[in-house]
Amino acid sequence: MRVFSTGASGHIGSALVPELLAAGHEVIGLARSDASASALAAAGAQVRRGDLDDLDGLREAAAAADGVIHLAFKHELSLSGSPDGFMTAAAHDLRATLAIGEALAGSGKPFVSTSGTAMLAFAALGRAGTEEDKLEGGPRIDSENAVIALAQRGVRSSVVRLAPTVHSSLDHHGFVPSLIAMARKNGFAAYVGDGANRWPALHTLDSARLYRLALETAPAGVRLHGVGEEGIPFRDIAEAIGRGLGIPAKSISAEDAGKYLGFLATFAQLDNPTSSVRTREQLGWRPTHPGLLADLEVVYFQTPAAARK
Repeated sequence: MRVFSTGASGHIGSALVPELLAAGHEVIGLARSDASASALAAAGAQVRRGDLDDLDGLREAAAAADGVIHLAFKHELSLSGSPDGFMTAAAHDLRATLAIGEALAGSGKPFVSTSGTAMLAFAALGRAGTEEDKLEGGPRIDSENAVIALAQRGVRSSVVRLAPTVHSSLDHHGFVPSLIAMARKNGFAAYVGDGANRWPALHTLDSARLYRLALETAPAGVRLHGVGEEGIPFRDIAEAIGRGLGIPAKSISAEDAGKYLGFLATFAQLDNPTSSVRTREQLGWRPTHPGLLADLEVVYFQTPAAARK
């Protein structure tokens, strides 16, 4: 299959490209910089220059492909500190999603897009979120719903909701490195209150396999959960970071969360237990790589920094 992928040189994309190539697929990766283009070429992918604002280019690339995987998101805008950064990034994502969907309508081709399990936490379900749970609308949710709706327009569409922590030696800028940097700056690893709120997690290599399986076999109009561990108490995460840095883990109040956890203040308080039972059953997917706490013990602190760049 000739696969067009946005975000192909990013964290998950850097694992997905070799996963797809090893399975016999041809990969065309979107690259907005020379560095990204070089990384893709070195990995064995073809390069298409452009970005998420080039809607005509996205339509053209999608139409020429046998399937599309959409990983890219303007994370730098979302995390810029601007009060409307996330909403603006989500609006860009929706426009890109609709452009790709327009090009694929009526083709029967697969389109695998990306969302997050954290959106379910804001719904306060009071239980582990499942693939059947859906929200009416909002930033990023609108993109998710738009992709699912494409199933009614002749697209084999699916959405992978990723855990907030996708971890491995390939993770350089995600939530875990950010928490580590904040702990190093603060002199302690912070958790809010008793830290009993839970975060799901997934290894990067397991996420790459999930995207490939979704591309190849997911039914039209399904939501899939990229979750290897259903919920790890945030205090356990903070304590593992503390051990890695040789500093204490410390409880802080909700009022002080912004001071010590910055842009992650809200996310650090989310209780986001999430099931992936249906995803595993539908696709025959089984996460096999180490869990988050194991990676915190081995990868994030024992792997030389130079080897993680």
